[in-house]
Amino acid sequence: MTAHGIHTIDTGFHRPGFDAAYLVVESGRGAFIDCGTNHSAPRLLDALAQAGLGNADVDWLILTHVHLDHAGGAGKLMAALPNARLLVHARGARHMIDPAQLIAGATAVYGEAEMQRSYGQLLPIDAARVVAATDGQSVDLAGRALVCIDTPGHARHHHSIWDERSRTFFSGDSFGLSYRELDSANGAFVIPTTSPVQFEPDAMHASIERMLALSPDSVHLTHFGRIAQPRRLADELHAQIEAMVAIAQRHAADPERHAAIRAALAALYLQRAQQHGCALSPERIKDLLAIDIELNAQGLGVWLDRSIKP
Repeated sequence: MTAHGIHTIDTGFHRPGFDAAYLVVESGRGAFIDCGTNHSAPRLLDALAQAGLGNADVDWLILTHVHLDHAGGAGKLMAALPNARLLVHARGARHMIDPAQLIAGATAVYGEAEMQRSYGQLLPIDAARVVAATDGQSVDLAGRALVCIDTPGHARHHHSIWDERSRTFFSGDSFGLSYRELDSANGAFVIPTTSPVQFEPDAMHASIERMLALSPDSVHLTHFGRIAQPRRLADELHAQIEAMVAIAQRHAADPERHAAIRAALAALYLQRAQQHGCALSPERIKDLLAIDIELNAQGLGVWLDRSIKP
């Protein structure tokens, strides 16, 4: 048993230590928080068995948001959990009931072959099993309250889950990402994560502060695992969000805008990681952050386009 009945599950997406789901166990009942892709379902069910629970002992699958690395396997997992209900942000509920739009959007970006390789076939979930969460809504896990706090900035359909029992947030992507390979003697290193569609820097700043207002002892990130020192990391996130916005604005008129933003982000994160005391080589740091640098560059580009529209 892990502390406070919280089990970290590596979903296997992309590489080890990249994408986590969580199992919260209380008095013989379970709740999953995020679930990875369809390919992750066996790992989650195995973690459930290792915790001494059966499939019928799960009351909730709670999604922080409906991006596919967090929610792509929800339909498949729910099919294996006869008593579970799905809790999802009200803006994302329709995509879990009918994932056609999610499938079309992801296929347009990745292509059919890569969509199947990385995510598998998204399955719909019976609307009767889906609960559309509102801000502040609490669900009960054997007497343990799990509370949904609206935390936009990465996506408008994002909430973070507050667990007062352990004084932690399950933050999805709203409190950035932090890979254990980048830890130093100073603790965890963190960077913000945008999304190609709905990055909103002001909202991200506000969401971070809203989480800190509850004085969490730790934060459980999807990418990846539990991190301590939330106040220090929040200050780092705020500084980097401002730096990222400045980079985007500086290169707004660049004919090679995406490449320029991507290169500037790589330099920013490398500098911050080295200042943090990360001992890895510059090449290794950039390699670990390559996916996130690309996605953050895309997110900033979309944000710029949206900002300059009349």
